[in-house]
Amino acid sequence: MPIREADIERVRTLPFLQAASEETFQRLMQGAFLQRFPAGTTLLMEGDSVDFLYIVLDGTVELSGTWNDKETILALLGPLSTFILAAVVLDTSALMTATTRERSDVLMISGETLRREMREDAGFGFAVSEELAGCYRGLVRSIKNQKLRGGIERLANYLITLRVRQGDAETVTLPHEKRVLASLLGMTPENLSRAFANLADYGVSVNGPSVTITRPVVLARLAKPDLLIDSHAPEVTRSAGKAQLETWSNRPTQLIA
Repeated sequence: MPIREADIERVRTLPFLQAASEETFQRLMQGAFLQRFPAGTTLLMEGDSVDFLYIVLDGTVELSGTWNDKETILALLGPLSTFILAAVVLDTSALMTATTRERSDVLMISGETLRREMREDAGFGFAVSEELAGCYRGLVRSIKNQKLRGGIERLANYLITLRVRQGDAETVTLPHEKRVLASLLGMTPENLSRAFANLADYGVSVNGPSVTITRPVVLARLAKPDLLIDSHAPEVTRSAGKAQLETWSNRPTQLIA
């Protein structure tokens, strides 16, 4: 399907594409194409060679990984999200499987063109390296969150982050079904249910997708937010234009793999 001018303008707002010269951006768009995929479409499988950088314009894409008959959800991406940038830059195989969860419009930029423009446009090449650096730091934050905290602490910090994003409301809405949330937090659905039950003593009550937090100070005391892990920690500052995975998030705009 043809790429609309409005979509091109939206893509241009991505930080690493803002840094590209007009000539570089035009060459990237000349080799790009937009497709609309129905729900449940596999865009690529882990282990596949990577020919394109993917940008989600509308809809939701699930990134997952498998090992030994086990599967985990790594991220759910919405507009405007990009993924497999590192694989494109290195011209190597994908480490994740990407599947649409609903009807989605996805823009695909030629990997070969992107690598060529990185070599020829120093500003663009540096911006891509900044994007990857931000993704790497976000990955380190996520690993620290997984390895240094138990499930109840991870859930507590997730809820605090969600509360901040939803305007410090007392009642927040979970953006994902609990099975998906459990996978994103590195937990089983059963462990997630137990963690929610344990948080009742900290002022947390659950009614379907709605979570009410009546004692946020007490919850924060349990969560112990840390500047070097969490996006909701006090005094965290983020520079405009940095990759959003610079902070721990359940919905990154970019994955490093």
